[in-house]
Amino acid sequence: MKTHAIARACALVCLTVALPAGSAWAQETPPGMGNEPAAGRRLDRVEITGRTNDSDLRRRAPVAKQVYGREELDRYGDTSVADVLKRLPGVNVADGAPRMRGLGSGYTLILINGDPAPPGFKLDQLDPAQVERIEVTKGPSADQSAQAVAGAINIILKEAPRVSQRDLRIGAGYNINHPVPSATFTFGERFGPVSLSVPVSAFQWLQEMRTSTERNGTDLNDQPVVAAQHGKMRNWGHAFNSAPRATWKISDDESVSLQGFAQKGWWNNSVRLVPDGQYKTPRLDDDSDNQGVWQMLRANLQWNNRFSETQKWELKAGVQDAKNHIENHTLNAVAPVDALIDSRDRSLTQAGKYSQILGDEHTVTLGWDFEFRKRDEIRDTTVAGGEQLPALNGENFGARIRRQAFFIQDEWEINPQWSTYFGLRHERIVTTSRGVATDARNSSSVLSPLWHLTYKLDPKARDMIRASLTRSYKAPELTQMLGRYTLNSKFPDPAQANDELNPDRVGNPGLKPELATGLDIAYEKYLSGGSLFSVGLFHRNISQLIRNVVTLDPASALVPVPRYVIRPTNFSSATTSGIELELKGRAGELFPSLFEARTPLNLRSSFSVYRSRVKAVSGPDNRLDQQQPWTANLGFDYRFSGVPVTTGANLNYTPVYTVRQTDRQQVEFSRNRGLDVFAQWMVSPKTSVRFSANNLFPLDARAETTLANGDYYATGRSLKPWFQLNLEMKL
Repeated sequence: MKTHAIARACALVCLTVALPAGSAWAQETPPGMGNEPAAGRRLDRVEITGRTNDSDLRRRAPVAKQVYGREELDRYGDTSVADVLKRLPGVNVADGAPRMRGLGSGYTLILINGDPAPPGFKLDQLDPAQVERIEVTKGPSADQSAQAVAGAINIILKEAPRVSQRDLRIGAGYNINHPVPSATFTFGERFGPVSLSVPVSAFQWLQEMRTSTERNGTDLNDQPVVAAQHGKMRNWGHAFNSAPRATWKISDDESVSLQGFAQKGWWNNSVRLVPDGQYKTPRLDDDSDNQGVWQMLRANLQWNNRFSETQKWELKAGVQDAKNHIENHTLNAVAPVDALIDSRDRSLTQAGKYSQILGDEHTVTLGWDFEFRKRDEIRDTTVAGGEQLPALNGENFGARIRRQAFFIQDEWEINPQWSTYFGLRHERIVTTSRGVATDARNSSSVLSPLWHLTYKLDPKARDMIRASLTRSYKAPELTQMLGRYTLNSKFPDPAQANDELNPDRVGNPGLKPELATGLDIAYEKYLSGGSLFSVGLFHRNISQLIRNVVTLDPASALVPVPRYVIRPTNFSSATTSGIELELKGRAGELFPSLFEARTPLNLRSSFSVYRSRVKAVSGPDNRLDQQQPWTANLGFDYRFSGVPVTTGANLNYTPVYTVRQTDRQQVEFSRNRGLDVFAQWMVSPKTSVRFSANNLFPLDARAETTLANGDYYATGRSLKPWFQLNLEMKL
């Protein structure tokens, strides 16, 4: 291939929403990759091997699913799973939390080895080296939680190896001032019938961004001005995590596995601001110093037993404990505010399922899923050394959730071309919230019928159509249900009135879960070399939508003057729809008229368009919170033939958009662009050096909140790129 092939690739990825006339869309699937005979079906353990690529796993799944293995996880040398997720089609990441289909936090179900991730779990602190693969599912299934309105992301942690493994990766990252180290070591060994894997990661971070705030105000002469501040925010800290796993193979049909997980980190945050002038109003932000420690421990035990070729049991039990300690210090010369927050989340889970093959076409599974979870939070806040709200200071506020679920599902192979999946899941959720004058109990039940249908246009499964009709829900977070009243840090005196742009905060113990009915239709085309094209449509009807609403509350015994308060509320109903396109594969297979078949160039692209409408808010822009109108991903990687070097890049773009949150308030978000590049040099078959740069040439981020009376508040951030250099060795 000529060296200018990379330049041609950059132009071609812009045209991936169309199928070129001269491409190889009609090529045959090679022998062994098509439909297998149904005779002699049995319940086998599924083992992922190096001979099965991600496209094959995706094609064979009974529900619409995208699978990403080691190639995608290792490509950019990321030290955070969140950085991997942000490049996946239909996924964006905000504040370390992944979101699918443009929907905000909570609509995407995060799973760890098929189980819901516990509170306090931080994907941005999980090293991809500890992950086996990532599965992105577009809709819920009966054997997993139905809390997947937008879809589910399943993080499969490292499995116990069948051979000895000693992998080491050491690296250095740079954002400001000086590099910070990171390291991951994976130990894997087999001792007779027992396999053991122990990955351990440790890392530091040091980052800085320029910040700005604007708000309309008055100068010292009471003349209207734009009151502005500029400054810097610095974040630094260190952390470690580990995900040990042991598997005991009792026999060919029976095994026991123990999966552990531990995270702990220490973080610091410093904000320094300078006003652009002297203002009479409004009150400006103060400098602050903040720090904290988080810790999360989790253990899961699983037993699998295949009693016969047609019967299988699976039992699971888990326990987790997460702690978080936060210290916030507002540096005000007159009335400094100090807040100490201690929270703890604990949970117990137990689940099981029984699978039975009926005839040659049906696999029926019945199961249950129980969870008990509780959160306790203690907060002490002082202003100038005195207690801010004496009635609440030091008091324990808590919330409890008991969840019981039962399900049944049937995977039915109708014939070589038609297959379907029926599921029914019933979940009952009981929540209690306690605190000073806030004791409350709430219960709800959700019945989720699920139907997935797959039609293979040809027996070799080169082309297929998938359709799903599902019922899902979004449960309130425990933090949303805590009834603790928290004063705004800009107005720490409870006897002083605040304003609508700086409300106090309180939870809502009476929240109900959001309910969603969804329809998904997708077309997928697979080529012989692993390339694929897909286009999908989706629609969701959402009832009991939860949204934060600002109201002016009257004076009370706790707060003696009327103050604005923001609280989560079951606000309205809403609808959302979208179309998602994806094209990826070898350039020579996708565009044979432009590239030779052996050209070592891979292309990746996706384009998604989203629309939504909240019924209780007048248009335009009455969309769901933080749902962008469209997003695009373009990427490639190229392996040089003369030297053992592979390089690539990925570009993500989101346009400017506005969200009308209520009839009185709207927020405008600036456009966003993310450019990541990498280069890997294979020094030897067991040693490589990888350089990556994330967020090159970033755009300034800005969010502007505007009220109906013309008052507004704008925040801006100027980010810097992150550079990473890794040495990877197989010892």
